[in-house]
Amino acid sequence: MDYSNLCQTVMDLDPGIRYVGICDDSGENLYGGQRDGVKDLLTKEETREANIQTWAIWSVRGPFTSKIGRAKYTETEFEKIKRISMPVDDNYLLVVTAEVNVNHDDLIKKILNLTQS
Repeated sequence: MDYSNLCQTVMDLDPGIRYVGICDDSGENLYGGQRDGVKDLLTKEETREANIQTWAIWSVRGPFTSKIGRAKYTETEFEKIKRISMPVDDNYLLVVTAEVNVNHDDLIKKILNLTQS
């Protein structure tokens, strides 16, 4: 999969998307980035720490996979942003942040269509 292209394609889905990145379990953003003109809410190090926390949350779901299936995505709404994460394979997570007014249900469906095709 071309991760750079995936990040750009996701970014193009909605003007309310602030950030699209693909990270590994070290929290490093390997592909993607922030939309031009968007003001940072987190520093680069804070973003890395948030990605590590996201990986930790995904890792605790593992024991239940055999019973309920693999998780497809998570969505958390904060006061200032929405954060969506989903595995793109066993080694990488796709992380998307968007403005709170973005319709996350529609956005998630569109992203799943891209990542599962």
